[in-house]
Amino acid sequence: MSSVSGLNRERAVELVQQAYADGRLDLAEMEQRLELALTAASSQELAPILADLPDDVVRLGSTGGRIMRTGDWQVPRRLSVDSEYGKVRLDLSRARIPYAQVDIELRLAYGSATIVLPAGASANADGVRTEWGRVSCKAAGRARPGELHVHITGELPYGRLTIRNART
Repeated sequence: MSSVSGLNRERAVELVQQAYADGRLDLAEMEQRLELALTAASSQELAPILADLPDDVVRLGSTGGRIMRTGDWQVPRRLSVDSEYGKVRLDLSRARIPYAQVDIELRLAYGSATIVLPAGASANADGVRTEWGRVSCKAAGRARPGELHVHITGELPYGRLTIRNART
C-alpha cells in the first residue's frame, strides 16, 4: 500500500472542489469527499473518492517536431506536454483562459520551450527540475489577485524553458 503524497492529496482536494464548482457534487457530497481525501492514508483510499470525477488534463506530445499553440485557442486547466527533441511554444497572450490558475507540466528531454503569458500574468516554475538544462522566468513569481497565474512543473534534463510576459 503506497502512502499519499502531499501533491496527490492536493490534486484530490482540487478535483473535488472543482466538481462542486461545476455543479457535479452538492455541498454535502463535497464535504464528505474532502474529509475522506484529507484523512486518506494511502493512494488506494483516494481512488474511490475521485473515480467518477473527470481529470481534465490535455496531453500534447512529439518526438522531434514542434508543438505550437498561438493566437485564439482554448487553454485547458491542466496541460501536459511531452517532447523529446522538439520545440514547444505556448503563447497564452491572446488565448481564451477561463481559469485563474493554469497548471502546465513539461517533459522535455533535449528540446526547448517558450511560454508567453498575457500582460500582468504571473508564473511559478519552482517545480521544474533540470540537470544540464536552464529555466528563465521573466514574469512575476507570485499570484496577483484578478490576474492569471501559471504553475509550471516537470523535468528538463537537457532542455531549456523561457517564460515571459507578452510585449505590449
